[in-house]
Amino acid sequence: MKEIIYQIDGMKCSMCEAHVNDAVRKVINVKKIKSSHKKNNTIIICEDDVDEAIIENAINSQGYKIISKDSHNYVKKGLFK
Repeated sequence: MKEIIYQIDGMKCSMCEAHVNDAVRKVINVKKIKSSHKKNNTIIICEDDVDEAIIENAINSQGYKIISKDSHNYVKKGLFK
């Protein structure tokens, strides 16, 4: 599993968050996605073999600008791992 965190410019409200989430869901199979217009980020948990360029194109096509990206292996948190 992989966790990708994008810093995104242009999200102003919860509808913007929904647009980003829906755009990403249309192009890849995500385990979890959460966007925050207050933090200006989107966190995606997905399979390791995902082409990140496809995700970036989907976000950019909605009119948002990716400022930075951090990608690393996802480690499940919680009591029962």
